[in-house]
Amino acid sequence: MSQALLAAAADPPRETGIAFDPLYRSNRDDVYAYAAGLIRDRTAAEDVTATTFERAYRNRSRFDPGRGSARAWLFGIARNAALDELRRRGRQATLSVDPVDLASPAAVHPAEQSERRLIVANALKALGGRERELVALKFFAGLSNAEIAEVLGITESNAGTRLHRVLDKLREACNEVA
Repeated sequence: MSQALLAAAADPPRETGIAFDPLYRSNRDDVYAYAAGLIRDRTAAEDVTATTFERAYRNRSRFDPGRGSARAWLFGIARNAALDELRRRGRQATLSVDPVDLASPAAVHPAEQSERRLIVANALKALGGRERELVALKFFAGLSNAEIAEVLGITESNAGTRLHRVLDKLREACNEVA
């Protein structure tokens, strides 16, 4: 038997990278929501989303499932693209608080909802950039604490602790005004 045949049998072809189409379809809206929440500019969020998926497509063969989920890998790319955009603009972004509040009861008066949104908006403005990013990853992108940990390069318990502290801070700020 020839050496080439032995080598081919010993080293079966390895499937590299990830399936891009399902990754795109299942995460495009969440990536956009994360970028829009962090940057507060819809056009720039569209650009960041496009950049994220372009980078993911180009680097899909480098994805290593042993290091984490494809979703967390993608949001790491999205985070870098959003931070690049913020650096390009030379300013800090604030989170938008305009999304529809699905948890609020329908019986709440619109004026009361507007007042609540204003209180939350002011509380969000008082947060630091890293705290706003945690809120964006959790509530705009819908990532789990484990996924947030992978994106930020911290432990899951640390992500949960940081998020808990940020939510306590927001709750405190909202209660002081109310």
